[in-house]
Amino acid sequence: MLVGERMSKPVITIPPDMPISEALNLMKKEHIRRAPVVKDAKLVGIVSDKDLLNASPSPVTTLSIWEMNYLLSKVTVSQVMTSNVMIVTEDTPIEQAARIMADNKIGGLPVLRDGHVVGIITETDLFKVFLELLGAREPGVRVTALIEDQPGQLAIITEAIGKRKGNFIAFGQFSADKPTQKIVTFKVKGLTQDDVKEIIMPVVKEIVDIRS
Repeated sequence: MLVGERMSKPVITIPPDMPISEALNLMKKEHIRRAPVVKDAKLVGIVSDKDLLNASPSPVTTLSIWEMNYLLSKVTVSQVMTSNVMIVTEDTPIEQAARIMADNKIGGLPVLRDGHVVGIITETDLFKVFLELLGAREPGVRVTALIEDQPGQLAIITEAIGKRKGNFIAFGQFSADKPTQKIVTFKVKGLTQDDVKEIIMPVVKEIVDIRS
């Protein structure tokens, strides 16, 4: 799966000379938390609602409403945006984008094509991918099991389920406490919880959790 398949598009961009009050209103209206900053069709930064809110006067300020509005009208997006922007392209693997975001503690990455912004991939987009990968919106028997990290272990599980006409909705593999083991989480339909438990008990090291 690539970024281009899951990015948000068309992307809403903001000009650097827009007052922060207008930018905040735009984000509220469009229900977004961050936006690429574009000038002359080129990416020059990225700004989040937190950046804008942090630049706004405190509610306990002694300034009058007119003074606050005047000050807000003078502060532009270019003064609070992040200029050193990390970017990805449409053909960037989705897990690479997730790694960049996690390692750098950022909530979104502009997506560029030939130097132009064509989308944005955000933490919300990644949450949706996670839901798909684990079949969160489909009913079935959900299993978390511990297996040995050896060649052929996954094939043994899938073959055992397949022989009983079970259909996999989702399948994921994760790190375990021991480097010689793995945790697998999968969801199956077409079988009862008792059926699935009976099938996999002989082929996994431990059933950590099973539920419908």
